Amino acid sequence: MKKLLRLPKTLGLTGKSRSAHYEDIQNGLMTPPVNLGGRSVAWPEDEIIAINTALIAGKTKDEIKALVKKLIANRKSLCEVAA
Repeated sequence: MKKLLRLPKTLGLTGKSRSAHYEDIQNGLMTPPVNLGGRSVAWPEDEIIAINTALIAGKTKDEIKALVKKLIANRKSLCEVAA
């Protein structure tokens, strides 16, 4: 089961400010949020953990961008399984 985290918890796990977090999304260094409806969004906890693990391991920005692309692709494959 995937756990979704709202922005404050996500920022708590990444240690980044709100503006730095959204800048990372624009730069492909963080996955975009999942729309929960209305104006609510959240991030899958496992994606945040995967990105943090890559950062701790000293991965380059290009390697993290590749990871983010893979995580986004995995979201799409989850939809196909559920359909």
